[in-house]
Amino acid sequence: MVTYNPKDWFTLIIQFHKSDTFRRLFWSLVSIGIYAGIIVYAEAHFLHVSTKNPTVMHSILGFVLSMLLVFRTNSAYDRWWEGRKIWGSVVNNSRNLALKLSTIMVHEKDRLEVKHLIVNYVFSFKNHLRGKYIQEDFTQTDTIKLAQFADANHKPNLIAKSLYAKINSLYQNKDISGDQLIILNEELKSFTDNCGACERIKNTPIPYSYNIFLKKMIFLYCISLPIFFGSEFGYTTVAITIIVLYVFASIELIAEEIEDPFGEDDNDLPLDDICNRIKTNLNEILN
Repeated sequence: MVTYNPKDWFTLIIQFHKSDTFRRLFWSLVSIGIYAGIIVYAEAHFLHVSTKNPTVMHSILGFVLSMLLVFRTNSAYDRWWEGRKIWGSVVNNSRNLALKLSTIMVHEKDRLEVKHLIVNYVFSFKNHLRGKYIQEDFTQTDTIKLAQFADANHKPNLIAKSLYAKINSLYQNKDISGDQLIILNEELKSFTDNCGACERIKNTPIPYSYNIFLKKMIFLYCISLPIFFGSEFGYTTVAITIIVLYVFASIELIAEEIEDPFGEDDNDLPLDDICNRIKTNLNEILN
């Protein structure tokens, strides 16, 4: 995730980073500019087309297209923000569980194992959403060996199962009481709930028909601009067409990037920082 100062307007205006939409759309903008120039030249020197109120239809279509893009962007941002709230819950529940267990558990070995299990879960959760397996993020425990972890299909579930088993063994050994077990259940349950909520966001993209329809509308709207605007605005139409494509296509690209907020793009959630923060917090609480 890009860290920036929102009050520094001038720097933000002139800055172009690798995820900037202008970089990604550059050749498309060049192509549409050449296309618009050819259409305007043909109309001016060969076709001599003249239409009455040529901009009226595009003004109406532009308004409708803008409404569709607003809905598209809002839907994508809602997914991004929901993902951030879920990971905020992961942070809070990890801390709460660690704080409760730090006062309940008396054996250092139990504290260390629980700490490793929680940290392993958080990192495996992050990598699971990214479709990755990073061996260095995993610490072996008495209940989960490296080979067993590597072979697991759903790694967060494997660690959650071991965490439940560890808490249950503490209960059976009379290290925690039945009332304390009930108190801990809410935080233990939240790990799987949060994982399922993130999987729902990741595995349910914006409906294909809506997505492809919006792209087609942007394409048709932009390639028809020179045809209707050329006779009235001349070669200024080239600049108008480029600007309109840049605005509409940029909004669509931004929505595409943030609708799956768990990846490693510049505008995705800072999951690496969140996981490292949880690890630091648990080291302080349970050591």
